[in-house]
Amino acid sequence: MSKNNPHSSTPRPENNQPSQKAGAPRHPDPRRRVDPLDYDHPWPSMAEFAKRLALRHDENRTRHSYYRAMRLVHEHCKCDPALITQNQFRDYILHVKTVKNWKPKTIRQTVACAKLFFVEMLGHADWTVFSQIKTKDHDELPPVLTRDQVRNLLLHIRLRRYLIPIKLIYCCGLRLSECLSLTIHDIHGKENKLMVRNSKGQKDRMVPLPTSMYNELREYWNFHRNPLMIFPSIGRGHHDRESLRQRMRTTKDPMHMASIQTVMVKARKEINIPYGSAHTLRHSFATHMLEAGAHLHTIQALLGHKQINTTMVYLHLTHQSEQDALRLMEDLCEGLPR
Repeated sequence: MSKNNPHSSTPRPENNQPSQKAGAPRHPDPRRRVDPLDYDHPWPSMAEFAKRLALRHDENRTRHSYYRAMRLVHEHCKCDPALITQNQFRDYILHVKTVKNWKPKTIRQTVACAKLFFVEMLGHADWTVFSQIKTKDHDELPPVLTRDQVRNLLLHIRLRRYLIPIKLIYCCGLRLSECLSLTIHDIHGKENKLMVRNSKGQKDRMVPLPTSMYNELREYWNFHRNPLMIFPSIGRGHHDRESLRQRMRTTKDPMHMASIQTVMVKARKEINIPYGSAHTLRHSFATHMLEAGAHLHTIQALLGHKQINTTMVYLHLTHQSEQDALRLMEDLCEGLPR
């Protein structure tokens, strides 16, 4: 951090955890995904596919998503994906569409991935299944909590190591991975700024950091004093204060995203609300900022949206927008003949 930071030079974290399943990344760092070229490939065809993805796509996040989509296909079919038939792939799409109830966007990504694998890589130009698959987006608005619900949710998260990152996600509109990837070099307390590095689209952005939130981050970091990370993993072992402090200070692993999501699910069930993930807090941040009068382009910059159309969805979520519309409609009706 820019204030009271005794470390002038710190190494980047390294993660050398063994892979939990074939084709999965070898470390859990939410900021730095392993390149699919370096995965433990279950089949030679998947190794070749990783090379195709590296040639086609610059962004590692995209290559990981495409590789994962193809991995799900061959895991479902339980064979080398190079041996999958057109009928098998058609049955897989039927399964994810009618049984798994995947969203159209996810199905389209799988189809695009499969075209690259089966048509361009394996030469199955005669496959007609791709022209048969039709998906249409549903007009679904993301769930949003009220300010009282956010406050109540935070009151039911009792451990500080979970409360601080969850609160930061809401206060600054961060994605979960962006939050847990923060380092001491990303916090600029004097300027009330927070640097979000290498977010979606490999973009960096600077967002305002409320003073109260900075003070909480500084206090939390002063507890563990990890040489790099703001939210280090607690690891396994005794949960007394000194044992936690020692493990958090020396670990090179960030807190795992699943830990936050689990805590969120438990808290929302305690207060009996049907939704409440970390991403719901990001949606809620944007909606509450808009209700408070923030300009849509300001919210676009804070969220790191590339297109303003992505941000415009929040126009449909605000209670204030409804009230403004009602006021205008009342004015239109006033004085009309009865």
